[in-house]
Amino acid sequence: MAELSPDWVGDWSGRRASLSPERVGLVDATTGTEYTYAELDERAEQTAAALAAAGVAHGDHVLVVSRNRPALVDLFFATGKLGAVLAPVSHRLAPRELEELAARVDPTAMIIEESVAELSSPLHAGADESEVFVIGEQSSGDQHTSLDGTSLAAAREHASETPTESSVTLSDPHLLLHTGGSTGTPKETVVPHRAVYWNSMTTIAAWGLRQADTTPMPFPMFHTGGWNVLTVPLFHVGGTVIIAREFDPGEVLRLLTKRDATVLVAVPAVLRMMATHEEWETTDLSSLRFAKSGGGPCRRDVLETWWDRGVDLSQGYGLTECGPNNFAMPDNWPQEKAAAVGVPGPHVSARIVDDGGTPVPAGDVGELELSSPAAADCYLAAPDESQATFGGGWVSTGDLARVDSDGYYYIEGRKKNMFVSGGENVYPAEVEDALTDHPDIEEAIVIGVPDETWGTVGRAVIKGDGSLTIETLEGFLDDRLARFKHPKTLAFVDEFPHAGPSKIDREAIKSRFGKSS
Repeated sequence: MAELSPDWVGDWSGRRASLSPERVGLVDATTGTEYTYAELDERAEQTAAALAAAGVAHGDHVLVVSRNRPALVDLFFATGKLGAVLAPVSHRLAPRELEELAARVDPTAMIIEESVAELSSPLHAGADESEVFVIGEQSSGDQHTSLDGTSLAAAREHASETPTESSVTLSDPHLLLHTGGSTGTPKETVVPHRAVYWNSMTTIAAWGLRQADTTPMPFPMFHTGGWNVLTVPLFHVGGTVIIAREFDPGEVLRLLTKRDATVLVAVPAVLRMMATHEEWETTDLSSLRFAKSGGGPCRRDVLETWWDRGVDLSQGYGLTECGPNNFAMPDNWPQEKAAAVGVPGPHVSARIVDDGGTPVPAGDVGELELSSPAAADCYLAAPDESQATFGGGWVSTGDLARVDSDGYYYIEGRKKNMFVSGGENVYPAEVEDALTDHPDIEEAIVIGVPDETWGTVGRAVIKGDGSLTIETLEGFLDDRLARFKHPKTLAFVDEFPHAGPSKIDREAIKSRFGKSS
């Protein structure tokens, strides 16, 4: 039996515009321009027509390299209408990675922001048959010679106004979202319409999103956070999303007040920088209903700083391969559970398993597995990796976790980062959390290094006061961690390398500091 293709699948902007055409759905903070849902749908129709005129059809891939701007939202809505697949790619990747990703995606059309024109060469090398469009403040003519491409704005104006019709099903892919890429060129995750819709519904139900909600969106749109954390769910309910080319903590603080923002999700580093910004104490946060931290563990002192301002800040957990909004904190959750990521959302199943895939008792640490209609399908052109992650009926996250007797889940770190010291399991995330309680440590990463006596011991790589000694830290950690978990050596950095949006590149740290002393 053929899968049904309801006419609403992919028509995000059209259905929302029919319900609330005059509501503002998108704000470009860089230019101050507001877009109603009626305007967004008109732009989506024009963009779909321009893409179709360039040969983009159902199932074709559209690659875009750009900072956050309205054109990316146009492309999301337009590819949904066409049944095409949007592949946003990070402008922060190395040329070799861009060339490899472009070749793997094999796009029918590429859209390149004029501000990253230097990236056009590796993109062309990977996909030299693609139609190229240019976006940006200056790209309004028919041609943009520096990039040898057509202005997307001009193509929209000249395209047929005939509405584009396509038969789209929930199982059709809509997004190709790449992973952080800490172990080589990022993998492209195939995200179908089904996953986008179910994650949105889970988020709306579990987090209580409303039409009146407004958020500044600090995640880059080449990341799942840029689409699936709040952007699409808020478009779903008719809320307002604020984007900018670049967000700094001060601007986010000012937008909270200027736009009466009601929800905020950001990575821990951004939340920490906001809380230490000179405008923190004078910023009115009373409009915020809640805030969430995602993308890594959030320090207790950061949580408490936001709590002291009356903001309900909690931690979340997600990944490109599933959700990403898989957990939520229950109503009136107790602050002693602050280290948890919450309980599974209404359309998510979670379990903790051992190395053989058998569920472990509550309280034991094992690998977190998820099952949800919001899961991705596979990795593009990577059958072995797809089988390992998606092949067992559950999504294998690669993250170690535990669940307590009340059903709250706690993330203990990446499975591959755990090491065994003298026969005892050491979970770096636990040690890092304890280390960053020290007032002179801003950030810490713990890695295992070879040791003749214990096999492996911990080395703490620290961003902070370089005069700290291992003896000082031993005294600080004595009432916080068992002795076998204590780092045995220290190393210091001015800045950590990153492999994604505020995601520290552990592989680079291991390569530099992972040898025995």
